[in-house]
Amino acid sequence: MLLRTTTFLAAATLALTGAASAQNYPWKPERPITIIVPWAAGGSTDQVTRVAAIEIEKALGQKVVIVNQGGASGSIGTKSALEAPKDGYTWTAGAAKDIGTYAVSGLLDTKFTDWRPYLSVVNVSVLGVNPDTPYKSAKDLVDAMKAKPNGVSVATAGINSSGHAAIEAFTRALGLTYKHVSYDGGNPAVNATVSGETEVTSQLAVEQAAMLRAKRLRPLAVLSDKPLELEGYGTIPPVTASVAGFKPDANYFGIFIHKDVPANVRETMDMVWKNVIANSASVKKYAGSNGAQFAPVYGDDAVKAAMPAIQSTAWQLHAAGKSKVSPDTVGIAKP
Repeated sequence: MLLRTTTFLAAATLALTGAASAQNYPWKPERPITIIVPWAAGGSTDQVTRVAAIEIEKALGQKVVIVNQGGASGSIGTKSALEAPKDGYTWTAGAAKDIGTYAVSGLLDTKFTDWRPYLSVVNVSVLGVNPDTPYKSAKDLVDAMKAKPNGVSVATAGINSSGHAAIEAFTRALGLTYKHVSYDGGNPAVNATVSGETEVTSQLAVEQAAMLRAKRLRPLAVLSDKPLELEGYGTIPPVTASVAGFKPDANYFGIFIHKDVPANVRETMDMVWKNVIANSASVKKYAGSNGAQFAPVYGDDAVKAAMPAIQSTAWQLHAAGKSKVSPDTVGIAKP
């Protein structure tokens, strides 16, 4: 019996070894890979990047180190990745619309075409309010913004953040104004609304999830045309259920590798995204548990998927007088 068990285990080990070597990736990293997350630890970018990094480690057999380098709406950490050697060992992460509009906002001289995107989820923003506020629905908030121009305080992670892009799109579509309060990261923005420093936050569901479950924030609506099923909370209605005139674009998040890295690095990551991330139970579970949509896509397909949000965000910045250059001068067509 012992001999039979030993033989079985040996065969299983050989099978697993053969399966691993059969991957035959064109690139075999010889040292740890660094992913610079240009936002604070615990935020939406940090969360999903750490989940994906574990899968990448398993696939490549090499350590993936996450370095949080926040500041200037994500541009400082992204700049570090942009200026790193183009050897394939330093990547960055975040929302596609952020990295695609830095040139427009003047925060960083880079374009979306400088990077090869590997996207994993679509995140949605929620209009979350302090429970002590009188707002019970998105319509209540709209009415208050109409009654108090520039008077309703909204916390976001700063210009170029997902929360800021979401509230800008929402208010501009409806002809509203608000008082913007900027924080260095999604978690600080959410905590500011929980503490009562601000009335509202428009940060992502993944950043608000814990406080929504604890009833320390009240969700008015998800900035989408579909309801959000948040595990451990329930259903958050779409903004379109109570407010007309606004339709948001899909906000993709993922990892970005500079286009000038060696071709075998890009080819390897294409294979990892297609065969590993696209079938990852852990990334899918993360999305379902945090109010995100599992949406793995890479390369040209990722560019096509992310471009509508990049276009609308860039032109919103320009229309609001917050751009340094016109989007069309850096290759972003008007939607």
